[in-house]
Amino acid sequence: MSRRDALPPDVRVLERGWLSSNNLLVFDADAATLIDSGHVRHAGQTVALLRLALGGARLTRLVNTHLHSDHCGGNAALAQAFEGLRIIVPPGGFAAARDWDEDALSYRATAQRCARFVPDAALRTEAPLVLGGRPWDVIAAPGHDPDAVMLFDARHGLLVSGDALWENGFGVVFPELDGEPGFDDVAAVLDAIERLPVAVVVPGHGAPFTDVASALARARSRLASWRADPRRHARHAAKVLVKYHLMEEGAQPEAELAAWAAAAPLLGRLWARAGRAEADAPSGWCRQLVDELVAAGAAARQGGQVHDR
Repeated sequence: MSRRDALPPDVRVLERGWLSSNNLLVFDADAATLIDSGHVRHAGQTVALLRLALGGARLTRLVNTHLHSDHCGGNAALAQAFEGLRIIVPPGGFAAARDWDEDALSYRATAQRCARFVPDAALRTEAPLVLGGRPWDVIAAPGHDPDAVMLFDARHGLLVSGDALWENGFGVVFPELDGEPGFDDVAAVLDAIERLPVAVVVPGHGAPFTDVASALARARSRLASWRADPRRHARHAAKVLVKYHLMEEGAQPEAELAAWAAAAPLLGRLWARAGRAEADAPSGWCRQLVDELVAAGAAARQGGQVHDR
């Protein structure tokens, strides 16, 4: 059985490239629910892909696994494009999204973009969410994001894991970057996944996969290395922030990129924790991180600009 054959017939995965998270549609008669909406830069593409994938069905609900900008950046555009769409977010993020608190939502600290949207309701972890006429468990998944959730269709063994588990790891553990514990939460979520009868995982990024045991082993190996050396995790996170910014911009003069690095609060905190020995300021550290991205083929310098690759 292929990975996609393991999916129920009423589920369709739109696998996206970075910046956007994957989109998952669950159909129910002539209506459908979308899980996660991608990045604002790709919002027009997301609307077009959904119109094609829906095939005449109405998009009535949008559910977010968490409120990082690559998972909810298309919310505003979808609310405008699909009349009557209800946006449902994790309970811990509802008030911040309603009030558009960019500090609580992390957009100010990371200096990332997300179009403002208005949530209609919060998920309930104590009650299942009905999708496709069947209950899906709403499972708290703190670690990468303290308010994140996963969705589990027990009837088909389908887990929508967001960034709690990828085929080759999981997302940066943001609480740890702010000096709050997060690694134990990641471990607990991985243990919770192992206890579930999971047949197929639809991650936030990358293709669906069925070898859950191997994915968990790789995730635990990554977690162990970061626990053993938190500075390594912090440095990895800094490089992720720079790469993410380059993906948002496409290309940027190196002087402007350095100015962004100097102004991004989270990058400044990471420099203080993990970069002081390498550079005398966040902007200089950013240039070193760009050097590494260029050496890895993930960025390029040309004509005074840094280009995403």
